[in-house]
Formats: sequence, structure tokens, C-alpha cells
Amino acid sequence: MTKIGLEIHCQLTKLESKLFCSCKANYREFEPNHNVCPVCMGLPGSLPRLNQKAVESATSIAMALNCATPEKIAFFRKNYFYPDLPKNFQITQLNVYGDMSVGGEGYVDVEGKKIKIRRIQLEEDPGRLIYEGTSDRTKITLVDYNRAGTPLVEIVTDPDFENPRQVRVFLNILSDLLENLGVAEPGLEGAMRADGNVSIEGGNKVEIKNIGSFHDLEKALHFELTRQQSLHERDIEIAMETRHWDDRRKITISSRSKEEDQDYRYFLENDIPWVKIDQETRDVLKKNMPESISSKKERYVEKYDIAPQVADILSSDRYYSDLFENAHNESNAKDIANLITTDLLGFIDTREKRETSKVTPQHLADLVNAVNAKTLTRNSSKIALQEIVKSGKSVKELLDEMDLGQVSDSSEIDNIISQIFEEEKQAVQDAKERPETVNFLVGKVMQKTKGKADPAKTLELIKSKLGQ
Repeated sequence: MTKIGLEIHCQLTKLESKLFCSCKANYREFEPNHNVCPVCMGLPGSLPRLNQKAVESATSIAMALNCATPEKIAFFRKNYFYPDLPKNFQITQLNVYGDMSVGGEGYVDVEGKKIKIRRIQLEEDPGRLIYEGTSDRTKITLVDYNRAGTPLVEIVTDPDFENPRQVRVFLNILSDLLENLGVAEPGLEGAMRADGNVSIEGGNKVEIKNIGSFHDLEKALHFELTRQQSLHERDIEIAMETRHWDDRRKITISSRSKEEDQDYRYFLENDIPWVKIDQETRDVLKKNMPESISSKKERYVEKYDIAPQVADILSSDRYYSDLFENAHNESNAKDIANLITTDLLGFIDTREKRETSKVTPQHLADLVNAVNAKTLTRNSSKIALQEIVKSGKSVKELLDEMDLGQVSDSSEIDNIISQIFEEEKQAVQDAKERPETVNFLVGKVMQKTKGKADPAKTLELIKSKLGQ
């Protein structure tokens, strides 16, 4: 029997400051070791001050994952030495005296199976190790402490996953949920990381760390399951250990024996008092939570008759759903949705392209209105949208500058059709014998007019000329 559990670490990237000091939570904009202070470096005499917004964000995540949230939470010191941990301990949470972390006993539905959430805890991220050198003799380790103290939520699941693919589906669902909540940007480098715990046939648990992406995690789990199965078939005991994923060789390699909770010598962090999260606070947080992804999808399908696959794309991505919500009205919702998912999606398919994009909800509404008013053809609107993404110019400006206006004059289209009939005699004959091939001639007209001819009028005129 295969058992896979996850430990997911997600930075609360939307916060302004770190978990226990006023240094910036967005450490990525700084030169190495420039976003630090006595508190996050653990210098003698410095005292932590808890970030209230971090507690609220973590509690919102717990509620979104169907977790129970306690009225009081506490923090502990997790003691261990590692170069990226400047204090030689990490301030985290532990359910040692009952439920003391921000949430627990929740679940996520993955393709009809409930994956149970054992615990959600709020903690500080350690610093970042950077390895340089091409061989063991020249390899050096650099430490950047800018990340140390960044607010982090750890989500621990039960070992409910039956295969690596299920893990990847779960992580995609979780990533979309966190982004929709507005508390995190999982797509940022290092913002969402996951370690896997794997065991087979009731054997010892093996933890896999150092995994760079969801795709790599899926591959690492596949390899580890195969490795353990091979050992089991040869009656070789599977050691309880931590293994690292070697991305170059695509294998897991032994790192160290697996620690137990007692190895970390947990004890209460006396510099941070217990935090009370009363019912009124939880009610306010719940009220302010955005509409869930599943609710959005249902609304898009039922209210606007949007295709389920289109609604799925819109609802699961906060960026696109925000564009849609601010661009549509009762009459153009379906057209706006299709414009986003068929055209815009191809132009801004990376985070970098989104950040530089100049497109606004008003642009989308204007494009759809222009197409519906037959000022623009569908093909011309795609050309215009591509330019809008780059320049941010209005639809009216582009109509004037790029000569994108629709050709709907019957005599002008008829002249072009006559030229096409002269050039494509065999295609004309084919269309007379097999009417379903007429679209070839329509395409030729669109090609000659650079997509500006009215498609409906073009088809009507071609059929008339063919005697159909």
C-alpha cells in the first residue's frame, strides 16, 4: 500500500513586513544580506514582535481549507543548527498542549477524494543557501539572510495520496486557492515549496526535500516509490531518513537520518505571548474572504452560460477573474470570457508578461463592443489586443492608426471575391460540387483583406455567386 503525505511551505508574500520585525517581506528586491536587522538576525538583546496581519492571513488560509481554528495560539522554539538559521532556532508552532497552531483537521477535495489537512502552522522562513562551484573541490556555500524571518505557513497533510499525479493535482488546487485568497503569490521563485513523505507496505517513512517545482516533486515521488518497491521486493529494510532530490541525475540521494520532534527540543517561545483569536475576529475574517473558486465557476456557468472549461480557467486564476469581473456586463460576459481565454491567455502566458502588460478591463470591454457593433472583425480584434498588451493604446486609437476597421461594403467585398474566383478556379469548382469546402474561399477573402472583411457578408456573397 502506497502512502504519500506532504509538508507545504507557502510564504505570505502579500504582507509588508516579516513575521517578527519590520524588515520587508519582499526580500527579492534587495541585494544579498541587505534586508536584515538585529531581530531577524537573532542578535543578543533583540526581541520579536508578532505581525498581526500574518496571523490573520494564516487564519484565513485555515478557514479556506475547512480547518478548525482555535481561540488561542502559541509559538515555540524549534532548536537545530543549520547555516541559514541565524538564531540557531526557528520560531514556529506545535500542537503539544492541544490545538495551538492556527488550524487543523481540514480537507481539500481532489477529484472526489478528501485529502485531510492535519495541521496549519505559522512560522518564520530561514535564510537562503546558494551553492557555487562545479565540483566538490571548488564548491562553496553562500548564505543570504534577506529571507530569514519571512512569514511562512506550513500546511501538513495526512498520508492520503495514493499516487504522484494526485499530489500534483492537489498542489495546483492549493496554489490557486492561496492566490485567490490574496495572501500569496505561489508563482514567485521559492514562494511555495513542498516536501514529500513516502512509505510503502507499512514500511518506514522517507522524507524528500530540495524540490524546486511541482513537476519535479511528481518525478521525485515516482523515483522514490520505485526505489522503495525495489528494496521491498529484495527484503531490504527501508531506512527512515531524509533524502534530497538530485535534479541533474533525476534521483533521490540520502541526506541524513530523519529527526523526530524530540530531537528539536521544542519549548515555548516566552518572548511572544499567547495570541487570542476570538470569534468576532474569525467572523470578520470569514466575511472578508473572497468568493471561492468553486463558487465563481458555478456562477459563471449558471449566470452567464459560459462553457465549463472556460469558467474553470477564469475562476482558478485571480488575475484573469479580476479582469473578467471588471470588464463584463450582463450582455457581453460570454464574449469577454472567450476573449480572455482564447486570445489574451496566449499573449500574457507568463508572470513577466503579465507584469508588463498594459491591458485593462476597459480595453476588453471596448474590443468586444467593437466586434459586436461590426466595427472590428474577430481577427482584427486579436491583432488589436496584441498591440494593446504592448502599448496600452485605446481601441479607437488603434482603429485609426492600424486601419483595422471592418470592410462591410458589399460592392468592395464582391470585387475581392471576383478576384479570388479568378485565382482559385479549382477551389470554386470544388465548392460548387461540395458546398462544405466553401470556407476555403472565405479564408482567401479574409487573407486578402487582412482579416477585415465581414465574415457573414463574405459567406453570403460567395454562396450567391456560386448559385447556392
